[in-house]
Amino acid sequence: MITMAEIARLTHVSQPTVSRVLNGNPKVSPEIRERVLACAREHDYQLNALAKGLKGSPTHLLGVLVTDIANGFFADLTKQIEICARERGYSIILFNSDYNPDNEQEYLDVVRRYRVDGVLAVPIRETSPQWYDYVKRLDVPVVTITRRATGLDSFYVDHPTAGGQVAAYLADRGYRRFLFIGKEYDGKYVGFRQWLAEHGLGDVVTHQVLQNHDQFRQALERWLAESDLRAAVFAGNDIYALQVLDILRELQISVPAQVGVIGFDDTFMGQYLNPRLSTVRQPTAQMARQAVNWLLDRIEHADASLPVQRAFSTELVLREST
Repeated sequence: MITMAEIARLTHVSQPTVSRVLNGNPKVSPEIRERVLACAREHDYQLNALAKGLKGSPTHLLGVLVTDIANGFFADLTKQIEICARERGYSIILFNSDYNPDNEQEYLDVVRRYRVDGVLAVPIRETSPQWYDYVKRLDVPVVTITRRATGLDSFYVDHPTAGGQVAAYLADRGYRRFLFIGKEYDGKYVGFRQWLAEHGLGDVVTHQVLQNHDQFRQALERWLAESDLRAAVFAGNDIYALQVLDILRELQISVPAQVGVIGFDDTFMGQYLNPRLSTVRQPTAQMARQAVNWLLDRIEHADASLPVQRAFSTELVLREST
């Protein structure tokens, strides 16, 4: 295995600088940091940061990787994971990828160095071959949560089915134009669009990725002006829905009389908005508990059975915004 000295030689920096980068010291320039980390990844360098010389000894530490800790749903999910892990005698170390693939890969490198016993992860692109190949190199059990990843244990909500349920509800309420806020590859959008297409409404659905507030306001205003048909906005999470409601208030558009809004996750803020937010509730505590217990059984009993794919149902929470 490559040494720090060899990484220093290959990257043209000093060995102490390499040590600082690999141990997470922030006082290194981004350019040098990325050069060192890229070299370490290329040569599969691993640093045992917690227990040098104790290879194979359990640390009773779980790595938890989420995409956006600022989202109340992921904060709640992390809390539920921590509660369940603590009951079984484990601690967690939390990483936030912020939907940045470079961050995700870097934090998985850190997970390897800290010799966690297992990983619970919310991947950015769970269908990516690169994601699967990388996590398989961790040499510890990995469970994905909220997302379904082929070849890995997955405890997730069936997003396409949930998106279809939202579409059916909005259509039944008399909405005839639809906007989804989020990524095109989001399973919620896939199911939402598919249901509308199957029921003759596929030509009136589109999607929009939030940039900044002003750009999104302009895009939303243009979309609303394109037709007089009654419109509904399906936001990929409650934070997006909050932004939509704020813009509609600025534009003096009545909710739900002129435009309906529904979110996803049922975070606590939705019930305190005016109007109160319709949304989709995920079984967060149940999903977290089952994922943690499954991961710990993998760790403690060296379970080599085939990966499980466990889907959870969602619940429509209907409030004033629709």
